[in-house]
Amino acid sequence: MSLAVSRLTVYCGYLRGVLLRMRGAKLADRVRIDRGCHFERPERLSAGTRVYIEPNATIKIVSDEGLVILGERVFIGRNSVLDISGRLVIGDRSLIAPGCFITDHNHNIAPEHRIVDQGVETRTVEIGEDAWIGANACILPGVSIGDGAVIGAGAVVTSDVPRNAVAVGVPARVIRYRHAD
Repeated sequence: MSLAVSRLTVYCGYLRGVLLRMRGAKLADRVRIDRGCHFERPERLSAGTRVYIEPNATIKIVSDEGLVILGERVFIGRNSVLDISGRLVIGDRSLIAPGCFITDHNHNIAPEHRIVDQGVETRTVEIGEDAWIGANACILPGVSIGDGAVIGAGAVVTSDVPRNAVAVGVPARVIRYRHAD
């Protein structure tokens, strides 16, 4: 790719951020959004400086009470989906690899009613600062991922992950720590 094409791609990404701001998103400077990204209820999104969202990512805020807060220098990889009914907070300098799915709600499943008629249960998801969520990981409702934690590729996170922990598997389990606290 030539330097001119590369610069044009970056410029277009910043322009998409400006356009999203015009749709009501609360974005700081230098938010870069790549092509093919989809946003529902952008007025319920806020992002710090230098956030980068790769191609075809989706931020789907499904209720008027939903809120997505991205810290500074957050990276969201291509084809990731953030499906939020209540609240999602991602801390500064955290990385969400391609293909991740993060949700804060589950459908209720009482057997005496149709699932579609039961509504959802919503629980906040928090991802700390400097965390890394590996490719195709799934983060489920009510999970808190500590600062500096690493989630392995393909993991399904159903419970909290402590600070600096490395968690892998289905369901995700802590296998070690990045360094001693």
